[in-house]
Amino acid sequence: MRSTLIILLLLLIINTTCGYSKPPDYVNVGALFSYDSVIGKAAKEAMESAVIDVNKDSRILKGTQMRLIMDDTNCSVFKSSIAAFQMLERDVVAIIGPQSSTVAHMISQLANGVQVPIISYAATDPTLSSLQFPYFIRTTQSDAYQMAAMANLIDFYGWKEVIAIYTDDEYGRNGIFSLDDEVEKRMSKISYKLRLPVNYSVDDITNVLNGSIPLGPRVYIVHVNPDPALKFFQVVNKLNMTTSDYIWLTTDWLCTTLSSFTPKNRPLLRILEGVVGICQHTSQLAQGKNFGTNFYGSNVYGSYAYDTVWAVAHTVDTFLNQEGNLTFTIVGSQFGKLKIFNGGKQFVKILSEMNFNGLTGAIRFDGDRNLVPSGYKVFNMVKLAVRNVGYWSNHSGLSIKPPESLKVDKNSSLVSNDELGVITWPGGKTDRPRGWVIGDTERPLRIGIPKRTSFVEFVTELSNHTIEGYCIDVFKEALKLVPYDLPYRFVPFGDGITNPSYDDLVRLVMEDVFDGAVGDIAIVTNRTRIVDYTQPYATTGLVIVVPINNSKASTWVFLRPFTIEMWCVTATAFVLIAVVIWLLEHRVNDDFRGPLKRQLVTIFLFSFSTLFKRNQEDTISPLSRMVMVVWLFLLLVLTSSYTASLTSILTVQQLSSPITGIDSLVATHLPIGYQDGSFTGTYLAESLFVHRSYLIPLGSADDYAKALRLGPHNGGVAAIVDELPYIELFLSAHNDFAIVGQPFTRSGWGFAFKRDSPLATTLSLSIMQLSENGKLQEIHEKWFCKKGCSSGVGRDNEPNQLQMSSFYGLYMICGVFSLTAFVLFLLQTIRQYIYYKQKQMLDPSSPSFPASTSTSRGCYGVLFNFCDFIDEKEEAIKNMFKKDDDNPQSSQTV
Repeated sequence: MRSTLIILLLLLIINTTCGYSKPPDYVNVGALFSYDSVIGKAAKEAMESAVIDVNKDSRILKGTQMRLIMDDTNCSVFKSSIAAFQMLERDVVAIIGPQSSTVAHMISQLANGVQVPIISYAATDPTLSSLQFPYFIRTTQSDAYQMAAMANLIDFYGWKEVIAIYTDDEYGRNGIFSLDDEVEKRMSKISYKLRLPVNYSVDDITNVLNGSIPLGPRVYIVHVNPDPALKFFQVVNKLNMTTSDYIWLTTDWLCTTLSSFTPKNRPLLRILEGVVGICQHTSQLAQGKNFGTNFYGSNVYGSYAYDTVWAVAHTVDTFLNQEGNLTFTIVGSQFGKLKIFNGGKQFVKILSEMNFNGLTGAIRFDGDRNLVPSGYKVFNMVKLAVRNVGYWSNHSGLSIKPPESLKVDKNSSLVSNDELGVITWPGGKTDRPRGWVIGDTERPLRIGIPKRTSFVEFVTELSNHTIEGYCIDVFKEALKLVPYDLPYRFVPFGDGITNPSYDDLVRLVMEDVFDGAVGDIAIVTNRTRIVDYTQPYATTGLVIVVPINNSKASTWVFLRPFTIEMWCVTATAFVLIAVVIWLLEHRVNDDFRGPLKRQLVTIFLFSFSTLFKRNQEDTISPLSRMVMVVWLFLLLVLTSSYTASLTSILTVQQLSSPITGIDSLVATHLPIGYQDGSFTGTYLAESLFVHRSYLIPLGSADDYAKALRLGPHNGGVAAIVDELPYIELFLSAHNDFAIVGQPFTRSGWGFAFKRDSPLATTLSLSIMQLSENGKLQEIHEKWFCKKGCSSGVGRDNEPNQLQMSSFYGLYMICGVFSLTAFVLFLLQTIRQYIYYKQKQMLDPSSPSFPASTSTSRGCYGVLFNFCDFIDEKEEAIKNMFKKDDDNPQSSQTV
């Protein structure tokens, strides 16, 4: 008994010393932030209040008090570093903050070494990831979500180019880079990224904004730190950049700034008229408490700071319940005695699995330890007031209803029902601004035009400096359909002596000498690499022009209307029709009887002679007449088609040339003319490998005619290669030349603008409208149809031969009628033969046909007898049957 008590006492002592550990009287939590900042002021009040609430709540941290050790970083990385080292010597289990992304990057590196979690309620830099910083947790929404919301807003209004202005630190750079990725997904882009120093001044802002004015886009995304003085928009207002041409979009820094305003700041809001911004949306904001409440609402970062303290408290409570106590290991360093939090990994694990409802809604984290986003609000500054115009979330897109009120299919990643309330933009307009300005009355668009010296109907400058032509009219009509004023001035390009190089003209557009180029500018590969084209307003392609050559027709030209297949089928049809007619007429028509030689001649001459004259032999059988009617109809169509095709071939042959297409032209190794200044010469040399020595540049239509008439052996050319519109205009005045072959390239003419210029898209829509309403055709007829329009299709040197497929139906009808007549004839003859055989069996003495029957037996004998029977005249057989019917007694003799 005594030994038992001793054992129990020892167990009690062991359990008391080893199995039970008294929880600490207090737990230290650090807080690094800038006391004087907009976010810091709200966060300080919120965290102090949160600690009081935690320590009062008997349901959490039973017997343990939370101590908040705060230090002012004054937005300095250096001070933050010193404060962090000092704080790590005081047994802190976590550091709340910092609010600066720049400081967060540095402190997170330190946290990796001492295993103390960094929990930030304001560092939104999307590059602060759990992979690089495993002890960093974010209790606010990452800028990755904010930039997705901003990109969706840009896409909603159809802006394709924007300008981003940002502070040159981790917060600004990484946020804008994230925005760049998001807008690119939506086929837009940030055309210009303009940086501001971290501690920017009014002069810095002025220089950046002045530098942006000459740029085309007018949609500005401003991503800077909260600015209580609104210095940025004061400069915007001073530079008169608040007109209807400008669009100002801000990230949530402006919303945070406005939350710090008091009613006495109200007049300052005049400079924000028309600004659109986004701010973090919290579905249950300020339930029970509302920190930083003022005239314009609450600072959401104060609420996030409050919830962060509670998240740490819940984590400490769970950690103590699991581990029993908090332990640290001292590590000496040149900075002092740092302490490694032994339970850091477990603490982070518990915190990342946290799920409770706070002031800002549900507090839970995603796989990258970012707060699961609740969405953003879109607000508009109108008449000194903040007006909410919609919401955004990554699963519902833009909507006028809060995300939590929308039932969204989580399996659907495509959002197509974006919707926002009415927004009042700078200048007081509510219509969607176009978002870019390229030309104005002070600086109109510089439109380069080729100063042509030939084919001036397309575009040229007259002696009185007037610019006119087909292309100019198309451009002016297209501008009429643009829903806004677009000042411009034409700038002729060329010396007026020769046609200018179109490649050089397009290159000047790329080099910003011209804002665009208008004219007969072909859309070719090397040009599309450096400029953007509009929709083609004219279809074209390269064709070959040669002199007319009245060469004699080929000896066998009469065979060319039909293909070989057609000739074979037609000849076979003649033979088959002749055989069918002979079978149908042989028994009833003496013209189709007689010696074998005569019958063969009749068979072949009968059907062939129907082509030229009435047949010498008349048809008697109704079946053969039916076949002849169909056959004659087929012959009528065949002869008519043959005559038309042969006529066409002989006519075109008078215009033919040894050159039949581009292959034969290249193979001749003869001089080839092309229009000086066009892409044709380069195309022939680089794509078709024609030697440069064979390429002759020509300047005008008269040069074309002269070179072609001289010929390749007298200083001229064998052919001209040029685009179809020029050649059509050339041929309208020169009848002794013709196009051979078909266009061997397909291209078009368009207007050229700088890469990514919105004008290319805008005028493309106008050109499509001109095409649909018929205006393009009217302009074409105005310039080129004064004496009648050509078809615009190159003549082929030989029409297509008549194919069997064109006459398949006729042959099929003729065959069906012929086969039907033959089957009916055969059935009638078989019936007669059977009747004849029955008569013979009943009366062997009855006459037989033929007189000398075959002695063969079996099937061959029957077949021979049947053939002999067919060979007999129909009249003789009918007479035999008639005699038998008149003498019934003989048929009854046994």
